[in-house]
Amino acid sequence: MAGMMRAMVLHATGTPLVPADLPRPEPGPGQVLIKVEACAVCRTDLHIIDGDLAPAILPLVPGHEIVGTVTARGAGVPAALQGARLGVPWLGGACGVCRFCADKRENLCDTPVFTGYTVNGGFAEYTVANADFCIPIPEDRGAPQTAPFLCAGLIGHRAYDKCGEAKRLGLYGFGAAAHLIAQIAVAQGREVFAFTRPGDTTGQEFARRLGAAWAGAKAMTATSGPG
Repeated sequence: MAGMMRAMVLHATGTPLVPADLPRPEPGPGQVLIKVEACAVCRTDLHIIDGDLAPAILPLVPGHEIVGTVTARGAGVPAALQGARLGVPWLGGACGVCRFCADKRENLCDTPVFTGYTVNGGFAEYTVANADFCIPIPEDRGAPQTAPFLCAGLIGHRAYDKCGEAKRLGLYGFGAAAHLIAQIAVAQGREVFAFTRPGDTTGQEFARRLGAAWAGAKAMTATSGPG
């Protein structure tokens, strides 16, 4: 239908997403309308749906690992972005003036916008996003393969960048972010030690297949008394 789109909508936590026909959103000032090619599923999406992280709005279209193409622009968005292929991450906006934003740590902003949480996300045919927080995506990159980098990749890179030139890395929890960073670290000749939950032999075997020098459970110890 003209002016409409299909979307998967969360109406209440702990319930399945419901397919629905919604009005296609219009981009406001500084925003772009993106035709979604792919939107990956992040663990945070599951936390929101399950109610572990209370949704900021309901009903809600989740999804924040988005790859798509700009089909319309709001006021102030450069014409060069028309038709551009962009990625939309979890952090969809920040105030730009607080001490964290001034220090280029927008992820700590006290008044953030989160894609698929405080605003509708990418489990739909179209979504709107702040153009300044979108990331250019090369045309030769497959959308399903690229979408997870918009969250797991960014999180992993932020942590990895703080490791400097360390030759040995310990990764606690071997999920989406860790398995991406492990591959980069191994390719760069670093030793990777993967710590998983006790009993997670599948995760440990996966880490070894990706080149981890060691993979095992994080030791859990309990102490009592002074000291």
